[in-house]
Formats: sequence, structure tokens, C-alpha cells
Amino acid sequence: MRMLDALAASKEPMSISEIAEVVGVDQPRASRLVQQAEMMGLVLREADPQDARRTRVALTDQGRKAVAFMRNDRRDRIGATLEQFTPQERADFARLFTKFATAWSSR
Repeated sequence: MRMLDALAASKEPMSISEIAEVVGVDQPRASRLVQQAEMMGLVLREADPQDARRTRVALTDQGRKAVAFMRNDRRDRIGATLEQFTPQERADFARLFTKFATAWSSR
């Protein structure tokens, strides 16, 4: 999912190295993830017009639909969970999560 999210967020197809960096895995693992997603019809590989030795990876229409479905599902599940919180608990959670995200991104 992280790989598909990264590809969806990118304005251009990504190299295996870029995918590995964004997803936080080594290149061989990123290559295997791309291969699996390609077999599922979620991504396609294309030659890099700048360097024919490199391959770029892009989402297919099916991949974009899968990302949209997963994002909607995640949003719905988070929303349903937060509905169980009181308004004060939601405010506390938002404050603490913001603090956590700020500390996380500064590392």
C-alpha cells in the first residue's frame, strides 16, 4: 500500500530506487514489490526516456482505482472509530497526534 500511495502522490513515474527510498525498503525488496503489483495489474514498467537502462514505474487505471478504494476504506474506518470518542477525547487525540506527527517528522 505504501508503494501504491507513493506512486499515486508522484506527478511522474518513479524509479525502483525512488520507490525503495520512499517506502523505506532496499532495492531488491522494492523490485519484488513492483513485480508483485505488476502481476496484479496495478502498475506498469516503462523505459526511462532519459536513460534506457532504467525503468520507471507508474500506476495503471486499476492501480489508481485500488488506491482510491483503500484510501476511502481507511478514511471510513478511521471515521467510524473516532465516532466512538467523545468530543473532548477527539480534541485530545487530535492535539496528541499532532504533537506526535511533529516530533516524528523532525527526526
